Amino acid sequence: MKQITVLGATGSIGLSTLDVISNHPDKYSVFALTANTNVEEMHRQCIAFNPRYAVMSCADSALLLRTLVEQSKLETEVISGEEGLHLVSEHSAVDVVMAAIVGAAGLKPTLAAVHAGKRILLANKEALVMTGSLFMAAAKQAGAEILPIDSEHNAIYQCMPASYRSGMPLKHIRRILLTASGGPFRNTDLADLARVTPEQACKHPNWSMGRKISVDSATMMNKGLELIEACWLFDTTPDNIEVHVHPESIIHSMVEYDDGSVLAQMGSPDMRTPIAYGLGWPDRIESGVSSLDLFKIAQLNFEKPDEKRFPCLRLAAEAYRRGGTACAILNAANEEAVDAFLNKKIRFDQIATLIEQVMELVVPRHQEDFDMIFEDDLAARAMAVKLIEQGL
Repeated sequence: MKQITVLGATGSIGLSTLDVISNHPDKYSVFALTANTNVEEMHRQCIAFNPRYAVMSCADSALLLRTLVEQSKLETEVISGEEGLHLVSEHSAVDVVMAAIVGAAGLKPTLAAVHAGKRILLANKEALVMTGSLFMAAAKQAGAEILPIDSEHNAIYQCMPASYRSGMPLKHIRRILLTASGGPFRNTDLADLARVTPEQACKHPNWSMGRKISVDSATMMNKGLELIEACWLFDTTPDNIEVHVHPESIIHSMVEYDDGSVLAQMGSPDMRTPIAYGLGWPDRIESGVSSLDLFKIAQLNFEKPDEKRFPCLRLAAEAYRRGGTACAILNAANEEAVDAFLNKKIRFDQIATLIEQVMELVVPRHQEDFDMIFEDDLAARAMAVKLIEQGL
């Protein structure tokens, strides 16, 4: 029986993870659940899964949850804050950590799991984007097992040679073909992007996701972050990764070999598939996802991404090439820009503009330790807030 900690249990990935776990009570037990402030959903999950710990981001939310847990006569211990997140990420009883806290907030608990040598189902792309080589080196040193859960990286992982999935060096790969849906504004007139509302940006055509990642998909920064993540996961560079806009979101990514063979991983756009792959590895388990109906789909389309429409893709590649803390600066600027857009402080078409300005004004440093990354993350956020207040 594997003990699972779910970081970000009330988000879309967390909910899908718990759905898969619920179908395999003989294989998995929930050790801990964590959430930001959604007390009601966390209470429901505590009733359903009876975790040993429930962690809320702040003491006030924890107090509310603790009252509900006591009223329900549950044995779950309710704790809070960064210390609580670290405890449930590195606890000796935990076998697997689902890292699904959105944004930079998920970095520290994910690193705690890395240093403790856990199997980490990595759904938080920002952790690897921000820390890159330091993250991978820490995982290797601690013997942590990193399994990518983003549908694209999971697809690439599945298409890699068996020797690579067993820990051997990567060989005979010509290029990685990273697919993208193109989001809700793939065909929107460029002049109309200035009038896009948060509600429109959060309405993804294929996937059910949280607000931040939905906006990232609409700007294609999500794909830019995935490009950076793929470079670290698969020991490559942006020059060997080609982004393909694939509106149907059926082929989740592809790998081309030296002999010209192209392997693709296909499936319905449902995150329970990669989650089940990560939970069951090296075996496969039932995910609850229905079979793919290719007759109904009928055709698959591919387009080159329009960099005028999606400048965030270019900015992400530039950040990776600059190296050092540049990717942490990019990520921090993007998080602040998306938050400002969702709160109607800037326009949708100003998101990329703000990120580019922050990247120009905050000079990246050689990445020597995690503290330096946190420092430049804060510096980029401060610069972004300043620019927003000045009206860009």
